[in-house]
Amino acid sequence: MFDTIILLTNAVVRPIFTAVLCAHNPRLVVLPAATLADLNSPGRDILTRARLIAWTSSVIVPANVLDQLGYGAYNFHPGPPAYPGWAPAHFAFYQRATEFGATVHVMTERVDEGPIVGVEMFSIPPDACVASLEGMAYARLCHLFWTLAKSLATRGEPLAQLPLRWSGTKNTRRDYAKICKIPLEMPRDELDRHVEMFGEPDFGIAPIVPPHGAELRAAPGAV
Repeated sequence: MFDTIILLTNAVVRPIFTAVLCAHNPRLVVLPAATLADLNSPGRDILTRARLIAWTSSVIVPANVLDQLGYGAYNFHPGPPAYPGWAPAHFAFYQRATEFGATVHVMTERVDEGPIVGVEMFSIPPDACVASLEGMAYARLCHLFWTLAKSLATRGEPLAQLPLRWSGTKNTRRDYAKICKIPLEMPRDELDRHVEMFGEPDFGIAPIVPPHGAELRAAPGAV
């Protein structure tokens, strides 16, 4: 019988989302998780009664955990189906996308490939930056959580799948680091754009100029 949700997310949003889920189902047990070790802690008897919800987590849930979950696993991804994988807002901005969004999908062994159950899209404003684009995506992701929370907390049945597919390249941390390598002959306007997009130390990777490896970072307050 479905009675447990494992909530894989950060400590900031966890109590808020826990309260929302429990408001819909007061008998629900919500187990916090932040690491792979946390996912391996519940025994099989708990996993067979549980559903996993991952919210913008970088933890890759292994197949042996997914296979034991009795009521599925859903991931809230801060990007649209066209931008699976790592740092979707950065890559969308880099590619001068005109549209962005947020996606909820069934978790499978292969990251960001499972059936899609929720999407919200929006046009990217002309004055957007990476930080504002991420903020807009997270706002849509919050709305998707609020919309789906009742079903996730009360229904053992899987969420209805949408007739949508993932598209585009699934970017990785390695792809991000590759873009951060600045060729010496890069034009000044393109260099400024790279620093604007990748100059914040969000992932511990900053633009570098080979062969010397000098790092370029956006100055505080820079436009």
